Amino acid sequence: MSAEIKNERGNVKITNAVIAKIVGYVATKCYGVVGMAMKSSKDGIAKLLKYENMDKGIKIKVIDDNVNISLFIVVEYGVNIHAIGETIRSSVKYKVEEMTGLNVTSVDVNVESIRV
Repeated sequence: MSAEIKNERGNVKITNAVIAKIVGYVATKCYGVVGMAMKSSKDGIAKLLKYENMDKGIKIKVIDDNVNISLFIVVEYGVNIHAIGETIRSSVKYKVEEMTGLNVTSVDVNVESIRV
């Protein structure tokens, strides 16, 4: 699925993978975030994803021009999780809207693990 922006000059299609890369880059630059996570299907343990695969820790759902984002992160021990969540939420919403022109309706931040 992808987002499509139409105007009098033509069409622009933005794939979910591109939106996920933007989200991953912005989220990992926030203080206290170690990286993106993905739970293993067989044992349910979250593992830290490498930079090339960080979009696997992000789910994008596009409906018309509205984007719903869910991201799964690993945070550092000792940081305020609520503050990290709010920072990520506002940063991701701002950057995705600025770079794509799409409306971000929700950003769900899921903390999968804490790294000591």
